Amino acid sequence: MGETENHQHHPPPPQVVTPPAAPPNLALSIGPTWAPAEQLHQLQYCIHSNPSWPHALLLAFQHYIVNLGTTVLIASTMVPRMGGNHGDKARVIQVLLFMSGINTLLQTLIGSRLPTVMGASFAYTLPLLSIINDYTDEAFATEHDRFVRGMRTIQGSLIVSSFVNIILGYGRAWGELTRFFSPIVVVPVICLVGLGLFARGFPLLGNCVEIGLPMLILLVISQQYLKHIHSRVNLILERFALLFCIGIIWAFAAILTVSGAYNNVKTATKQSCRTDQSFLMSSAPWIKIPYPFQWGTPIFRASHVFGMIGAALVSSAESTGTYFAAARLSGATAPPAHVLSRSIGLQGVGMLLEGLFGSLVGTTASVENVGLLGLTHIGSRRVVQISTAFMIFFSIFGKFGAFFASIPLPIFAAIYCILLGIVAACGITFIQFANNNSMRNIYVLGVSLFLGLSIPQYFAMNTTYDGHGPVRTNAGWFNDILNTIFSSPATVAIIIGTLLDNTLEAKNVVDRGVPWWKPFQGSKGDVRTEEFYSYPLRINEYIPTRFL
Repeated sequence: MGETENHQHHPPPPQVVTPPAAPPNLALSIGPTWAPAEQLHQLQYCIHSNPSWPHALLLAFQHYIVNLGTTVLIASTMVPRMGGNHGDKARVIQVLLFMSGINTLLQTLIGSRLPTVMGASFAYTLPLLSIINDYTDEAFATEHDRFVRGMRTIQGSLIVSSFVNIILGYGRAWGELTRFFSPIVVVPVICLVGLGLFARGFPLLGNCVEIGLPMLILLVISQQYLKHIHSRVNLILERFALLFCIGIIWAFAAILTVSGAYNNVKTATKQSCRTDQSFLMSSAPWIKIPYPFQWGTPIFRASHVFGMIGAALVSSAESTGTYFAAARLSGATAPPAHVLSRSIGLQGVGMLLEGLFGSLVGTTASVENVGLLGLTHIGSRRVVQISTAFMIFFSIFGKFGAFFASIPLPIFAAIYCILLGIVAACGITFIQFANNNSMRNIYVLGVSLFLGLSIPQYFAMNTTYDGHGPVRTNAGWFNDILNTIFSSPATVAIIIGTLLDNTLEAKNVVDRGVPWWKPFQGSKGDVRTEEFYSYPLRINEYIPTRFL
């Protein structure tokens, strides 16, 4: 049948295009996701809960031993270069321990209120070397006279520079600076507080591998693997494995020493491996109470004061990062701005006391002791306060303190490999409060971390044995300030991280983690702030509100 002109062609019906099915969310199929946690819930004792008294005493003694390593290392490095003998070194260790105990007690009572041990700081190394160099070419009757002159100059420098921290802290300036922080800034600061001390880890351990490496391996195996044998063994090893391992390896080192294993080795090996090379037992006094101006009248020199001011700023920056880590590992919320201010102000008061009593260096919040909180899962404030009794006791009764101070330094280095790593990893956990899929945040984190390690490494590689860094102008005080500041990884991370995070455009404040961060910055921002950081014994009633 043929078509006619009246026949109409109808277009085919439109086809409905079905959109492709969305791919399944593989993240949900793999398993659960974990919501951000402001506090760690795997702690056995948090900041305001306390273990039994016998356990608290052993844990406190453990904190004393960990702090002792840095104290002995600084004194053993600096005192001989200043012209001091073994007796001078023993007295310096006593003063450092005494001031560490006093400052730790003050800080846990009316400072940060966090379970942080205040230990000797390496930030003061360059100003110390500058003082040593100034007296190297001068004529003294004896080397001991040169040592005493150096100690008197250190006293004067500490006294004057302490007012910088007092003003920054109690003037609330330091707290206002921390308001520019966000989780993106805190991550590299805490990470580099731990990672920046890598030279005190395996490089120091390598000075005596046959002692340091067994200590490291034994600590990991006993504390992480053997604890699963039995529930009671779990409790003992998780908390006290450090003490057991030190005792075993220390005895092993003593056997090697007595058997003559180190009779025909280099002098450096003897000093690192032998248990009788510290000469502290023979030179330390039985009883010696540190007292103000024990080295003589302080000497004030402007050039040395400025260098010490740079060290004071660095110790404040490093303490700030350590306080954030301590809060996390003790079950507290992030410290507010006013708490950080008063802690830095009190650190300045502590530096003033150190200058009066003749300490070799100022103190800072001990990173390794904060790592011990994470290792033992015990963040109790009382434990750290009890440890101050050990510090003060062993600083007064020198022979007893010298016995423990004779532990070979590679044993402490093995401990630091674990404890400093825990602190560095603690810093990484703060990224959970920001958008870690943001390329902008990745940029800030990457640049801050890399330059925070790379810049101090450049300064370390270009610093001579006598302390002359890469900044070498005609103004020695200016050189000391810049060389000290840029030799600190945590300080460099604060500078670069804060600058980038507050100047680079962000998609929104949520990406930076600011909504989570902001409530912890004010005294009334979080209901838990009063619980963790308020003064004890109703001291609040007697202190002006601007300091609370």
